[in-house]
Amino acid sequence: MLSVNDISLQFGKRVLFDEVNISFGDGNCYGIIGANGAGKSTFLKILSGEIEANQGHVSLEPGKRMAVLSQNHFAYNEFTALDTVIMGHKKMYDIMVEKNAIYMDPDATEADGMKAAELEQEYGEMGGWNAETDSATLLSHLGLKESEHYKLMKDLTGNQRVKVLLAQVLFGNPDIVLLDEPTNDLDAETVTWLADFLADFKNTVIVVSHDRYFLDMVCTHIVDIDYKKVKQYSGNYTFWYESSQLMSKQMADKNKKTDQKRKELMEFIQRFSANASKSKQATSRKKALEKLKIENIQPSSRKYPYIAFKPEREPGDQILKVTGLTKRDSEGKVLFQNVDLMYNKKDKIALYSKDPNVVTSFFEVISGEQQADGGSIEWGQTITSAYLPNDNGEYFSGDQDVNLVDWLREYSEEKDEQFIRGFLGRMLFSGEEVMKKSSVLSGGEKVRCMLSKLMLANPNFLVLDEPTNHLDLESITALNNGLSDFGYNLMMYSHDHELMNTVCNRIVEITPNGVIDKLMSWNDYLKSEDVKAQREALYAK
Repeated sequence: MLSVNDISLQFGKRVLFDEVNISFGDGNCYGIIGANGAGKSTFLKILSGEIEANQGHVSLEPGKRMAVLSQNHFAYNEFTALDTVIMGHKKMYDIMVEKNAIYMDPDATEADGMKAAELEQEYGEMGGWNAETDSATLLSHLGLKESEHYKLMKDLTGNQRVKVLLAQVLFGNPDIVLLDEPTNDLDAETVTWLADFLADFKNTVIVVSHDRYFLDMVCTHIVDIDYKKVKQYSGNYTFWYESSQLMSKQMADKNKKTDQKRKELMEFIQRFSANASKSKQATSRKKALEKLKIENIQPSSRKYPYIAFKPEREPGDQILKVTGLTKRDSEGKVLFQNVDLMYNKKDKIALYSKDPNVVTSFFEVISGEQQADGGSIEWGQTITSAYLPNDNGEYFSGDQDVNLVDWLREYSEEKDEQFIRGFLGRMLFSGEEVMKKSSVLSGGEKVRCMLSKLMLANPNFLVLDEPTNHLDLESITALNNGLSDFGYNLMMYSHDHELMNTVCNRIVEITPNGVIDKLMSWNDYLKSEDVKAQREALYAK
């Protein structure tokens, strides 16, 4: 349906892609992955025609319609949400506007009437008569109330505009859907709905995402940008990651015989295929793993930072007790009130609220960054906590404009430069990179620095507000492993579903009318009918 032939692209001396040949078949979902800067979004732009490659061409089967998720959240400011969704099918929308203009023209001729009739027939054949209903259904599934469907885009919140643009790209059953980071700024329920929708979608989807849960739920294939090549693999992200790690391990073990390595790979493929067939993952529908050839598996060139939290002291029995905690924002609006919370040993709490300001404010109060308006916080005497804020700007401001060695040295008891350089090296700052000024770091580099600061504090209690922001898949995976291995207490929130699900064993949701506190996984919490009923009651008050 869509094919890429001999595509090459370079900017100056930097080569992104070199003679890429790949095809995307009908009914599959392809997850595009690669290190930061590898060219994932650029590749999508080549597929959509927004960017032209230096050589080669992209071929789309005649008569097929491609829909691309818009990254411009202000392009439709003067249109209603419903009209913006319908504009996702441009031909249908243009016909709708043209025929409506004829109907509204008091001077329309008989010829105009004939033209309107022809347009009406074409509009109906496209499914236009159901356009408003279909678009409204999509918006409702994405969490927009009916009263918001008729609002102008400029009057919607940023989060609502994101949802409208998602509905736009899905509207009208396009043959090919291109999605660049579609889960950004979405709440957990909407991400789950979108994953379910795409897992059942019958046409072709090509997606760039840092959300591993989302990639696992929807992808039948992984498209890896590495070594300046673009290579396609059967299976979802977890299968690609684990098979790549296994291949890397085998290549490092030179003493193993070829037959033994082959046997290990075959057992791995069979085990994963059996697991996939019992899950809801899209891979089970395609049975692509059963056809996978061992020769297709290759190790990745990407590097993973080393993230591990090692407390200096064991915590005692008293961890954290929160009683009647209350906080209002600067305008007097209640963010949370009368929150009671008692930590048990090894509780790892996922703190959640539909309002992200509530979560951030709660973390700031717990960490001593803000004062509560009421209630008390009692830390155990043996507890040493460390806080990773959502906004780390103050740590990299102008008066902190030093090189990375000096920046990290400030937070380390060990001041030796070799020690600091070694620590930074494990976090993928090597060679002359350690002499970078802290003010010029990228978002992901700043988060890696903040994680380094936390590790050097040797805490036995972690407070983490969106720790995966700006991180690439490799850093997210390393963080996930580090937090899973951390055998002590933490409180966190992240948009990364997999991190929340595999790390946390207790969910605490702060609603406007009370707290829900459940000892269960994030997956179970989102799927629980009892929890759903409790949430609806608390949010409806």
